[in-house]
Amino acid sequence: MKIASTEEMLNMLEKLVNIDSGSYHKDGVDRVGQQLIDAYQTIGFHADIHEQHTYGNHIVLMHHEATEPDILVVAHMDTVFLEGTAAERPFHIVGERAYGPGVIDMKASHVTTFSALQALLNANKEAAKNVVVLLTSDEEIGAPSARKLIEAQGAGKKAVLVMEPARKDGSLVTSRRGGGRYTLKVTGKAAHSGIEPEKGRSAIEELAHKTIKLHQLSNHEEGISVNVGISKGGTSINTVADYAEGKVDIRITTQDQAAPLAKAIENICAQPDVPDTSIELEGEITRPPMERNEQTIALYEIIKDVASSLNIDLTETSTGGGSDASFTSALGIPTIDGMGPIGGNQHNDEEYLEIGSLVERTKLLALTIERLSS
Repeated sequence: MKIASTEEMLNMLEKLVNIDSGSYHKDGVDRVGQQLIDAYQTIGFHADIHEQHTYGNHIVLMHHEATEPDILVVAHMDTVFLEGTAAERPFHIVGERAYGPGVIDMKASHVTTFSALQALLNANKEAAKNVVVLLTSDEEIGAPSARKLIEAQGAGKKAVLVMEPARKDGSLVTSRRGGGRYTLKVTGKAAHSGIEPEKGRSAIEELAHKTIKLHQLSNHEEGISVNVGISKGGTSINTVADYAEGKVDIRITTQDQAAPLAKAIENICAQPDVPDTSIELEGEITRPPMERNEQTIALYEIIKDVASSLNIDLTETSTGGGSDASFTSALGIPTIDGMGPIGGNQHNDEEYLEIGSLVERTKLLALTIERLSS
């Protein structure tokens, strides 16, 4: 099987990395999407564009001769970086690593996905026609507009391959924690803290009570964590705060933890600890966990066998971060994550790609699709 050269892949990657495509930067995400549409059209894939108003458009790609593909490949186009980041620190190479915003999470994965299908079209066209590629635009913020499309595209598929990067040691991801986010909006009553503090009702004090109770819901042995990561309130140091707000991140390991945890959060926020304050609770558990189940293990074993033929000693791992893999996995569809190239330091300015993994992981993806299609 003839795979594109590392140089060709890096040329494509440089163009993608040097486009800002933060989740809320619709124009940038759509520019990345158009670059990818143009590339796929050269190998006979047509694009079905799902227009979005707030976020970037989602894109479904299939070969123009495809009939009923039963493999779904999922990759997101958005990054966590603000507009202007690409200009500040554009794509560059130092030694055996490439750097730049989104280089591993997950623009390099777009390169390996395209390159794998390009190679398959020459080696095994039927396998290439057996794939649907779904490009999403809002994975980094929980897929608020993509979730239903991911679930719809995954329905009935034999396998879902999610192109998040492999871990630093090359491991695939077979389980992820689920979770969600809540906002607590607390209203109190303002008063001068020196002249008549007794007339005030501190929203900050109420939020503090709730923060302690929420944190007590964490059970790290069971894989449950509740964290008030942001709190703010008040207008001046000598005023009893009449408003405070807390942002809460929650993580769960199994789906059966979701409903009891959500109910416990609601119960805590139902009654104030500080008299005459009120609480408005917003949010929910938005991403189910990706559990390591029989379907996942069976798919992983197939990929591990393919990897062995390439002299790759493949391993699996679990991670606390979320991804689009959770949505299809929760529906009972065999799903594997981390099918992208190897790298690390996602979400910061030291994010990197191991350049040598581009060709290796392209071959692994191509041969996996071929095996699953046989």
